[in-house]
Formats: sequence, C-alpha cells, structure tokens
Amino acid sequence: MSISSQLDQDSGQLIISVAGRFDYSLHRDFRACYEHVSVEGIQLILDLSSADYMDSSALGMMLLLKEHAEKSQAEALTIRKPSPAILKILEIANFDKLLKIEN
Repeated sequence: MSISSQLDQDSGQLIISVAGRFDYSLHRDFRACYEHVSVEGIQLILDLSSADYMDSSALGMMLLLKEHAEKSQAEALTIRKPSPAILKILEIANFDKLLKIEN
C-alpha cells in the first residue's frame, strides 16, 4: 500500500494516488498529501486506479478531502478510475451522488 501526490500547476491539478489497500493505515499520509497545499482554484483528483481494497475509513477520509476542497475553494474533486469493486462500494455509499467519478 502506498500513497503519493503530485501538484501540476500547469494543468491546475493536485493528483493524489492510492495503490493497494485504502484503509485507516493511510490516514496521516493521505491528509499530508493535501493539508499544506494551497488548493484554491485547482482541481483535486483522487486516483484510485491502483487501489484494490477500500474500507469505511477510506470513505471518511474522502469526505474530509471533500470538506477541505470546499473550504479551500478548490475547483473540483474527482475520483479517477476506481476498480469495479471499489466503484460498487462508492455507489452503495451514494458517493456517486456526492462526488464526480471518472471511469
């Protein structure tokens, strides 16, 4: 399991990528990816294309990221390429109604 972030000021995107398990063990690292970055006017992308597992704590972390994006006036928050299993979890939790999900 790993997490990384990349700020691309040319495209105006902060991409946070999760690989492997997306669970509570990533809480501090996940928050550190966006906490000290000025996201005003940029698009936040949570890339889940390499994530193979997600639990309820990951859903909570995603809500915290959404809240941070709204408070910091980010342009948008998009979930990118979740696996079919993770997409199903997001849909069951109605996250498809809260966030833009890009396949």
